[in-house]
Amino acid sequence: MPDEIRIGTKILEEMLGHARREPEIECCGLLAGRRGIITAIFPAQNALASATAYEIAPRELFRLFKRIREEGLEHLGIYHSHPAGENEPSPTDVRQAYYPGHAYFIISPQKHAANPIRAFSIREGTFRECAIVVLFP
Repeated sequence: MPDEIRIGTKILEEMLGHARREPEIECCGLLAGRRGIITAIFPAQNALASATAYEIAPRELFRLFKRIREEGLEHLGIYHSHPAGENEPSPTDVRQAYYPGHAYFIISPQKHAANPIRAFSIREGTFRECAIVVLFP
């Protein structure tokens, strides 16, 4: 995984909007694009409806991956929010990072968060923050 993640500004705005529309639970979804640039967002429902954990139900996950393929895109990342805590990977996030080559975005819905959107590479039980390179349409 590269040290920086390239993503469209609209996608960042949509992730933050999703987190703020569901401030009581961890929102979640998939990110996709082409040639390593994230250009599409696929919001999902948190099947756990939890403030401290998220899960995309298998049926919905299958449907989203199918849509990504049908649109000729590559799955490049996953996002979720941390409604009340720091937006860095929790032990659960690290343990459940099943896509080691993908970007993991963690969103803080707090209005005064210093850095509301952060991206990480998570692999083999460790994580490191990646720079977010914002691309304008």
